[in-house]
Amino acid sequence: MNHDRKTVRGILAPSLIAITALATTACSTTGKLEPVEYVDLERFMGDWHVIANIPTFIEKGAHNAIETYSINEDGSIDTVFTFRKGGFEGEKKRYNPRGFVRENTGNAVWGMQFIWPIKADYRIVYLDEDYRVTIIGRNKRDFVWLMARDPSLPANEYDDLVEMIGEMGYDTSELQRVPQQW
Repeated sequence: MNHDRKTVRGILAPSLIAITALATTACSTTGKLEPVEYVDLERFMGDWHVIANIPTFIEKGAHNAIETYSINEDGSIDTVFTFRKGGFEGEKKRYNPRGFVRENTGNAVWGMQFIWPIKADYRIVYLDEDYRVTIIGRNKRDFVWLMARDPSLPANEYDDLVEMIGEMGYDTSELQRVPQQW
């Protein structure tokens, strides 16, 4: 009987360690993605150049991508997303999702609605104090957007932000730079 227990322990112990490691890793990358504490919506409105992203299917091949926000009278966020498909001279695409700021989130968590009634998770997870650079993420860690008021960032700042995105649990090998040429 002692021999059987040792065999079972010998098989189960490594399995339990592996399962625990996977569970810990899964929790650290799929847990709740914390938004910034507070967003001054008036300051956040305006144009944001998409510098890099893990793109949705509509964004693949986007060039000169810009997301523009403005506050509607009802408090929702009018969003205009424009880009050139496949190149700087490519077909101009335009999408108009609507953002809905979730209560008690410091204006940092929105539901972004492309199709009624679905509101996709949209979290402002980084925003510099000058409202010059932001990172938008999702709890699922499936999509992320690094955006800036200017069409480019210095290389060292870009690298630091990519590192930050990785620390949030994203696979940065999936991150793609969005070509900007103005």
